[in-house]
Amino acid sequence: MTKKMQNFIFDIDGTLIDTLDMYMPAMIETLRKHSYHVAPEDEEETMHRLFGITGVDALRIFGVKEEDIAPMVKEWFALSYQREDRTKILPGIPETLQSLADQGKNLAVATSKLQSEYDHFKQQFAFSKLFNTVITSDDTSKHKPDPEPILAAIDKMGADPETSVYVGDTINDLKAAKAADIKFAGALYGSANPDALKDADFPLTTPADLLKI
Repeated sequence: MTKKMQNFIFDIDGTLIDTLDMYMPAMIETLRKHSYHVAPEDEEETMHRLFGITGVDALRIFGVKEEDIAPMVKEWFALSYQREDRTKILPGIPETLQSLADQGKNLAVATSKLQSEYDHFKQQFAFSKLFNTVITSDDTSKHKPDPEPILAAIDKMGADPETSVYVGDTINDLKAAKAADIKFAGALYGSANPDALKDADFPLTTPADLLKI
């Protein structure tokens, strides 16, 4: 019998907030500005494939030259934050997080965001105060799909892996949770590619489904 989950570790983009339209068109624009070709018919696939990982990893996977990556990430993110009004809280997230906290569950974040980005997120969204543990990409040398961010969160929480679950919206989130040997809850409600989450231990059609696990 599956144990009741006590420790909930969350991804942010696509899981708590919808930021695809903030970040990814800006990435395409930056790539093209620097003569990295993205065919119009490949735009959607490219945006979805590279969403939810660090900016450095996304550009590296795309094939950007190593010396171009750091300046292009800076330019990409500056352009993204000009489009911050496109960010939306995914429906049901604040209420679900509050309910979990009221039940005495431990809430954490393990995100690909930089610490500076998380600090900005924290200022924007009141529900962020419910997270007692935060691991950003600045805290680990490896990033999702490597399990290191999730393992760091578990360690910092002092959590039992058997009662811990990672909540995310991408295949890299799933891979990281499996590699960390904990349960995975697939945020189908916010995923750009829900078919990739078919192996989730807990498929979530709404955030409130977390209250059942």
